[in-house]
Amino acid sequence: MPTVTHPFDLTGRDLWIIGGAGYLGQAAVAALVQLGAKVLCADLGTRSEEFVRAQNLAGKVTPAALDARDSAAVTAFVAEQSKERGVPDGLVVMTYGASGKAMADLTLADFDAANESNLTATFHLTREVGVLMAARGGGSIVLFSSMYGTVSPDPRIYEAPMNPNPIEYGVGKAGLQQMARYLAVHWGPRGVRVNAISPGPFPNPTQQSGNPEFMKRLAQRVPLGRIGQAPEIAGAVAFLLGDAASFVTGHNLAVDGGWTAW
Repeated sequence: MPTVTHPFDLTGRDLWIIGGAGYLGQAAVAALVQLGAKVLCADLGTRSEEFVRAQNLAGKVTPAALDARDSAAVTAFVAEQSKERGVPDGLVVMTYGASGKAMADLTLADFDAANESNLTATFHLTREVGVLMAARGGGSIVLFSSMYGTVSPDPRIYEAPMNPNPIEYGVGKAGLQQMARYLAVHWGPRGVRVNAISPGPFPNPTQQSGNPEFMKRLAQRVPLGRIGQAPEIAGAVAFLLGDAASFVTGHNLAVDGGWTAW
């Protein structure tokens, strides 16, 4: 790991953010760049390229296309990027999948597909990178869970025609918390830290503007009395990736305004 003079300094760190062109991912990438990191931002199709161009991050962020559900593509991606860039100092996996369907409409294929995205794809990607980190003797991995990996959604918040947050999403997110704990124990002796972050209500701008009444109901459920804003997740990501968290592993960090404290 590069030597730093401040626990929150990420100068010289090479960090891979998978799913980094999403709403929360963009905020995390921007913060890591500000802290001096070199960032590889991977997402579906041209999303990363468009994000980097729109935010004038060329030269600071390397965009890449990756579908984490494609196991062959993931194996090739890790091999190619590690050969070109070296083994990363940090990996953040922010990908997810969900059907959005009501329980009665959810098929077994829907359930399996979501968990392939949430669990199998994350495990494959994390293991590919984690093995390299362990061989080198260090690294930090951050998986993205959710408040709904800890508690069940309150159906009263989701008034018709909305569906409560789907079961397969929560099941997958709960599994990611356990994955972080397991891998933290497995790779800990070789200097690799593995943690999870569980965001609370962070609806994207389209959701915020399109359903203000739902936003009010969400806010009323949060002890801080409001929904989260994307930059508020970035500090947790930077903390877990850097030396400030050098003795933190196997932990699930709730960034939820107190949602899971009820």
